[in-house]
Amino acid sequence: METLKVDRNDGVVTVTMSRPEKKNAANETMWRELAETFTAVERNDQDRVLVLTGAGGDFCSGADLAGMREDALRYMADAGEAARTLHALTIPTIAKVDGVAVGAGWNLALGCDLVVATDRARFSQIFVRRALSVDMGGSWLLPKLVGIQKAKEIAFFGDMYSAAEAAELGLVTRLVTADELDDTVDAMARRLVDGPAQALSLAKQLLDASAEGGGMEAALRREAHAQANNINGDDAKEAKAAFLEKRAPVFRPGAAAAV
Repeated sequence: METLKVDRNDGVVTVTMSRPEKKNAANETMWRELAETFTAVERNDQDRVLVLTGAGGDFCSGADLAGMREDALRYMADAGEAARTLHALTIPTIAKVDGVAVGAGWNLALGCDLVVATDRARFSQIFVRRALSVDMGGSWLLPKLVGIQKAKEIAFFGDMYSAAEAAELGLVTRLVTADELDDTVDAMARRLVDGPAQALSLAKQLLDASAEGGGMEAALRREAHAQANNINGDDAKEAKAAFLEKRAPVFRPGAAAAV
């Protein structure tokens, strides 16, 4: 594949997002390859645990704004399919996080069952700083994990959180040093592989179902339409131009679009 590396070792499948020159920012190809890979893993009886990580010392810096296409709703459908197929996996999943995990990248990590992060990892729901709203399931995941009020604070300001701060909020399962990351994730994955596969799968599905409410599908549909409105609006065009030109964006006041 063009943007991913997939390695299998005795029941553990490790999916590495590999665009290190972009801090593993996801383009259209990566969204499609992630969805295809997660779907293939779900169909493979030999895969018992999935580990999602990034190459080059970072997890994922979000969506690659430079490569975002004009058909915003189609783009969001591809991105949403990656989130949906990750969430739909019936095997345990572990996000192995070093460096940055921001925007869509953070929500990919939160879409895993467990998040193991180094003490140098950094997290942000950076969307608002690009005149965008939360996507990749974040509008469903965050309130479930931290409550609605804290989720709004995280989304409204787009602040950067240290790994320790994210752990205190309950958004990191285990906090380790960089030297401990590989061994910790390997040990956790091995325990899960060695555990009762059906019981673990059913436990995961029961826990997820208990918290769904309207569910991931509804959240992704709402997010896609909101994000398409954002992408087609003047503020996002200005934010993209400012990002590419390495300057501060200048936004003009305007009416908010409905979802």
